[in-house]
Amino acid sequence: MATSRLPAAEFDAEEQLDARHLPEFPRDPSGMVQMLSPEGELKSSAFRGYLPAEDELAALYRDMYLIRRFDQEATALQRQGELALWVPMRGQEAAQIGSARAMQVQDYAFPTYREHGVAVARGVAHADLLKLFRGVTNGGWNPKDTNFHLYTLVLAAQCLHAVGYAMGMQRDQFAEPSLPKAATVAYFGDGASSEGDVHESMVFAASFNAPAVFFCQNNHWAISVPTEVQSRVPLAHRAQGYGFPGIRVDGNDVLAVQAVTRWALDRARNGGGPVLIEAFTYRMSAHTTADDPTKYRLATEEEQWVARDPLTRVERHLRAAGTGDDFFQQLEEEAVGLAKDLRTAVLSMSAPGLEHRFATTYAEAHPLIQEELKAWRDYEAGFDVEGGAR
Repeated sequence: MATSRLPAAEFDAEEQLDARHLPEFPRDPSGMVQMLSPEGELKSSAFRGYLPAEDELAALYRDMYLIRRFDQEATALQRQGELALWVPMRGQEAAQIGSARAMQVQDYAFPTYREHGVAVARGVAHADLLKLFRGVTNGGWNPKDTNFHLYTLVLAAQCLHAVGYAMGMQRDQFAEPSLPKAATVAYFGDGASSEGDVHESMVFAASFNAPAVFFCQNNHWAISVPTEVQSRVPLAHRAQGYGFPGIRVDGNDVLAVQAVTRWALDRARNGGGPVLIEAFTYRMSAHTTADDPTKYRLATEEEQWVARDPLTRVERHLRAAGTGDDFFQQLEEEAVGLAKDLRTAVLSMSAPGLEHRFATTYAEAHPLIQEELKAWRDYEAGFDVEGGAR
């Protein structure tokens, strides 16, 4: 089975391999799996038999539209000082919603810190996503409720967790064959792909044939470093070095992303082993609200990607297929209500007292922590209500 749709790089062994001779593959979109063109035209061919139903597209569009509105409101809240930080995702809606909707209930997702669309699609409440950024908790939700792990701020660490969890699933399935077949999805960006944890996790996944899908959202900029500085070949090609398939998909095409991810997950669940998916997309906003992308990329580049907006192409197709204004108007009203409820929820959030920190350091009571808690209480008791020492 072919592991890539792109030609291998050809080098003259006598040439010095410097930036003047290396091909610019990373930004070349040729060979990607695509089902819905930027103009909204649906291609008739399926990907290895996977072709989402026509009636799925309106639901996928709704998911993408609402998560973009959520992202906009969260950005506004941060700018107004209500969140300590925010990690925008504008432009990556199709990659996240398409992959999330391809998962089954028993599958488990391991995110970075930008997978807001995946989180909501898996059942995490919008307000819970903001608790971490509000600074009122170290998490925000119970992963057991949704099979969506807590956000990982350490680059690529979640890839190791995903493979380890997948190996655990593998062993559970062996011990109890009646369990539903399951797989994990490790989300990471093009920048995180340069981390050693990604390499190590892929080595383990390949060695143990783990049911893990590596989902790389190549948004072209690792904070301020372009993809071509990090990789001289498409990221999907790296899978060849580990002995499992790598595939590149148009990350702004929600149908193609869903089809490719469904195929990869089915393959992983049924003993086929890991797959690397490179979703070729673009971060249309800042890396975080602490970032200024105008310092490292041109406005003309951003404008080129506006024409490939994942929401625009789906809207074009829906309207051409006869979807009326009522659908879009109702969706906008739903989005306005979502933003209003979200703002109310965030403004009502308050941080727990310091005693909560002592109670959540360990799963069970710990003598040293209890001693430190008593010392803190004694210290607090030394002050009167006005804040002055007794």
